[in-house]
Amino acid sequence: MTQAVKNDPLEAIADLTLEQLQKEAQPLRERINRFRLGLGRHFVDKQPLVDLMTIAAVAQEPLLLVGPPGTAKSDLVIKFKDALGIGGSDYFEYLLTRFTEPSEVLGPIDINELRSGRYIRRERGKLPTARLVFLDEIFKASSAILNALLTVINERKFYQDGVPTPVRLKILFAATNEIPEHSELGALKDRYVLKAACRSVQETHFVELLDAGLESQTNKDLNQKPWAENHASLEDLLKAHRYLTLLMARREPKDRELFFRDEVMREFRRVIRTLVREDEVFVSDRKLIKLYRLLRTRAWIVHGGAVEREDLQLLAYLGDTREEIDLLEEKVPRLLGIT
Repeated sequence: MTQAVKNDPLEAIADLTLEQLQKEAQPLRERINRFRLGLGRHFVDKQPLVDLMTIAAVAQEPLLLVGPPGTAKSDLVIKFKDALGIGGSDYFEYLLTRFTEPSEVLGPIDINELRSGRYIRRERGKLPTARLVFLDEIFKASSAILNALLTVINERKFYQDGVPTPVRLKILFAATNEIPEHSELGALKDRYVLKAACRSVQETHFVELLDAGLESQTNKDLNQKPWAENHASLEDLLKAHRYLTLLMARREPKDRELFFRDEVMREFRRVIRTLVREDEVFVSDRKLIKLYRLLRTRAWIVHGGAVEREDLQLLAYLGDTREEIDLLEEKVPRLLGIT
């Protein structure tokens, strides 16, 4: 471990105990809620997406934004990053194409090391050193990059000269204009438990869109970032993740017994079964386990208690195709009786 890592206060969060974090839990919640609601005011009709990004970030689960160009996918991520005060090597973004080389994402090969027979990447300023990563047009990446991303997402590591090396990644957002239906992309799609549509709002919010767009462009020209209100920081999100992880790690009583009542669990199971049987939505065992953690995270952020029926609305983001995304967005609330 390098001296820089030892002195990194964010790394020290991994050593905090449940008792230490319990004292901070309520202030953490309040800051995170001020953050998501404050950021949402800088977009037109995008509060559900800001909420989803916040939940995914605290749970440290990747989120895929799906929508045509010009629907604020990149803008959401950039403002989210700014609002958390993330910059420098903690942030990495890249627009992927089929010509993108792994070195552009993971770092170029160190020529000096290569002369010594070692295949080592210079990772500084690339994905392995960033805590928040945004990959645009992710499904256009080459198979070499996609295969590396599977390991990065699932195991938080990549390989240096055949040796697994940890990455600092905590928050991963990706975007795509469309979701290809190629079978070889199935594994990557499954890593993204949550996939959300990012839609045009001009039909329903024409004037508000013009006002917000003009304000956004003016802020850009003047190099102003009014959305960076310092309500919450990356440290807050990491502490919240650590706190919830330690809560769910307790054996007695089980987390499910305290925070997932039997009637809500039955409803969770019913909706999943309905989507699988009626609509052939694919829900792997891995995805089901991650859903539990995401539901717990949403419940804690939004209302601070056990999972309720309203939290099950997260199941609307399980679609693996654009058709499924559109279907579930309408069907899940109806199944739950939530209008």
